[in-house]
Amino acid sequence: MKATFLLLVTLVAQTVCAQQKSKVTVTDLTRIKQVGGISLSPDGQRAVYALATIEPNPDNKEEYEYKTHVYLTGLKPGDSKALTRGPESARQAVWSPDGQRIAFVRTVKGKGQIFIMPLDGGEAWQLTNTTYGASTPLWSPDGSRISFTSGITMAQMLTDSLVNPGKNTPLWSLEKPGFANNSFIKSDKKIKPNPDGSLAEVRAYLEKDVDDKKAKVFNRLNFQGEATTEPEMSFTHMYVVDVKEGATPKALTRGFYSYQGGNWLPNGQGLLVVTDRDSLKHPDREQDNRIVYIPADGSGTQKAILSEAGKSYRSPSVSPDGKQLVFMVSSSEGVNFPQLGLATLNGTLVSGVELVTFDRAPSSMAWTTAPASAKGKKGAAGYVIYFNASANGGSPLYRLDPATKQVTQLTDFTAGVTSFDVSGNRVVLAKTEVANPSELYLTDAAAKTQTKLSNHNDWVAQRQLSTPEKRTYKNSLGQTVDYWIMKPSFFEGNKKYPLLLNMHGGPTAMWGPGEPSMWHEFQYMCSQGYGVVYANPRGSGGYGINFQRANIKDWGTGPAEDVLAAVTDAAKESWVDTSRQVITGGSYAGYLTAWIVGHDNRFKAAFAQRGVYDLTTFLGEGNAWRLIPNYFAYPWSAEAKVLDANSPYTFVQNIKTPLLIKHGENDLRTGPIQSEMMYKSLKILGRPVEYVRMPGATHELSRSGNVRQRIDRLLRIYEFFERYVGPEAQAITQK
Repeated sequence: MKATFLLLVTLVAQTVCAQQKSKVTVTDLTRIKQVGGISLSPDGQRAVYALATIEPNPDNKEEYEYKTHVYLTGLKPGDSKALTRGPESARQAVWSPDGQRIAFVRTVKGKGQIFIMPLDGGEAWQLTNTTYGASTPLWSPDGSRISFTSGITMAQMLTDSLVNPGKNTPLWSLEKPGFANNSFIKSDKKIKPNPDGSLAEVRAYLEKDVDDKKAKVFNRLNFQGEATTEPEMSFTHMYVVDVKEGATPKALTRGFYSYQGGNWLPNGQGLLVVTDRDSLKHPDREQDNRIVYIPADGSGTQKAILSEAGKSYRSPSVSPDGKQLVFMVSSSEGVNFPQLGLATLNGTLVSGVELVTFDRAPSSMAWTTAPASAKGKKGAAGYVIYFNASANGGSPLYRLDPATKQVTQLTDFTAGVTSFDVSGNRVVLAKTEVANPSELYLTDAAAKTQTKLSNHNDWVAQRQLSTPEKRTYKNSLGQTVDYWIMKPSFFEGNKKYPLLLNMHGGPTAMWGPGEPSMWHEFQYMCSQGYGVVYANPRGSGGYGINFQRANIKDWGTGPAEDVLAAVTDAAKESWVDTSRQVITGGSYAGYLTAWIVGHDNRFKAAFAQRGVYDLTTFLGEGNAWRLIPNYFAYPWSAEAKVLDANSPYTFVQNIKTPLLIKHGENDLRTGPIQSEMMYKSLKILGRPVEYVRMPGATHELSRSGNVRQRIDRLLRIYEFFERYVGPEAQAITQK
C-alpha cells in the first residue's frame, strides 16, 4: 500500500509539473540561440565563441534579422559576456598565440573585414579594408601575421595585379564554342557597341548587354548557385597581412584557381592549403583536390604535399611540433565520405601515409597534448587529435591516438556536438540535446563529466518537451535501421493522437535526438498533439559506407521500406489513432514523400517540401545534379530506364493522398520546375493538391531562410494536416 501510495503521489506530482509547463510555440523558433565557433585560449583558461540569434527588425516589427556576436567565457558557469554588439554581426573569432588578443570578422559595408581586439582593455580596431572582403583569419605561430581568404570574381581577376599580376587569362579553356582559346576575353575597349556595325562592334554591343544585365551568357558547367544562376565564376585566394594598423595584405596564391583550408606550419614559413589537382582542367570539371604547401613570403610557389588521381584531399592539420599531418581523403566520384589519414612530416616532405580505420565521416579536427591515459605505450607521439562525426543518430566527440591509430568515442549518441575546441586536458564544446537546443559545456580530456557554462536557452525549462524513444528494425538487406518515436507533449493515456512520419533529406543526412535543425520542429508538432516518428533509412549517413551506399539505384523502394517499417511499429502504440497518420519531408525526403504516397495509401495527408520528383529533369534543373550519375546513370546511357523507375513523377497517376507541395522560388539546389510539374499533373488528374511557392526562398529556407517564411512553413505543415486529421476533420468523419 505504501509503495502504491508513493507511486500515486509521484504520478500526481509529475502531472502537476507538466501542467505548469507550456507548449513549444511556433515563434519559439525566434528564441533559440545557437552556440558555435568555439576557440580556446592557448593556456586553456578562457574561450571565445559565436552566438547566433534571431532579433526583431527595428524597422519592421513583422520581420526578423539574423545576428551573430562574439562572446567570452572564463570557463565558469554563467560568466559569459558579449565582446561585440551592434547591428553588424561578428564571427570567426580566433586567439593570438600569446592569448592577449583575438582576431574576428565583422561585416563592414556588406563585406567581411578582420578586426583585432586586445583583451586587456581597449577597442577593437580594423586590420583589413580589402575590396573583396576578408574571412577565415589564422594567426601565424609567432602572432605577427594573419592569413585570410577573399572571394574574387572572374571580372575582378582579369584586372587584379596581386592575384593576376600578368593580367593573364585562364590556362584552362572557358569552353566558349567557336573559339580555339580564351583570347575573346581581351576585347578592344575602344570599339564602340553598334548593333548595326561590324562583327567587332556587334560583339561589343552584346558584351554591353551582358554588363547592363540584359542577358546572361553561360559556357560553364556549374552555372546554378543557391539562389540564382551564375554565369561568372569566382575564386577564393589566400593573403597574409602584418598585424599592424595600415598594413597592406600580400597575396599568397595566384591564378584562376581557388584555395581554402589553410593551416600554418609551426615554423611560420608557410601554410598547407587545398586546391584543385589539375590546374589545366576547368574548375567546374575538376573534382580531385590536392594539398599543397605555399610559402608565406608571397612568392607564389607551390609544392604538392598529397595528390592522387581520383582522390580529394582536404582539411590538412599539422601537429604542434610540425612532425605529423592529419587529413581527410575520399574518392572524388560516387557515393563516399572522407576517411581520416595520417602522415609523417619532415619540413614539407611527407612519408608514412596511412588511413585510419573509422567507418564514419569525420570533421573539425584539433590537435592537443595527449593526456597520460591516452598516450601510446611507446610514448612516441605526445599528441592526440580530437574530432567529431555523425554516427548512429548523434554527433559524438572522438579522440584519435596517432601512435596506435586507435579511435576512442568520448561522448554518446544522444547529443549532437556542433562545435568544440581543445587545449591540454580541457575541452569546450557546444551541443544539442533533447533538453536544450544549444549550450556551452566544459569537460576534461575524457569528456566524462560535463559542466554547463552558458544559459542562453534556459527558457526551454518552462516548456513541456517530448523525449524520443529509440527503437531498431532489421531491414530486408539485414541492416539495422534506427528510428525514434515521440509522444505528444501533453500526453494523456486515455486519448488517441495523430501520428506524423517526418523524414530527412540528403539522402545522406542523419537525424537523432541531438539534431539541431529539427529540435524546434519536432517539439512544436508534439506540442500540437501529434506523435512523431523519424528514422534513418538505408542511404543515411552515420552508419558506415555500406549502409550509405545501400540506396544506389534505389532511392524509393528500399528507403520507403525502412521508414514505413518505423511508422508501422509506431502505429501499434495504444495512443496512436491509425486512421490519422500523416507524412512529410524535405529535399530528398520531399522526393520520398511523393514516392510513398504514389505507392501507399495509409496516410491521410502529405506535405512534400523542396523535393525532386523527376530525376531526368533534375539533371538540368538542380545544382546538386551530380547525384544523378553518382547514384543512377546519365539519361543518355544504356541504364537510363533506372531514372524513370526511381522517379515519383512516373507514378503521379497513383497519388490520391491529399498533397501540399512547397518550393522556394529561388531554390536552385533542387529547382522548382519539378514541383510545378507535379502540382499541375495532379491538378489535371483532379486530385486534392495545393502548391506553395516562397518568394526569394532558397533550399535553405527551413534552416537559415527568412524567419517569417520559416514560421509560415511550419504553420502550413500544421494547418494542412489539421484539415484531414484535426478535430474538425474528426467531427466530419463521425457524422
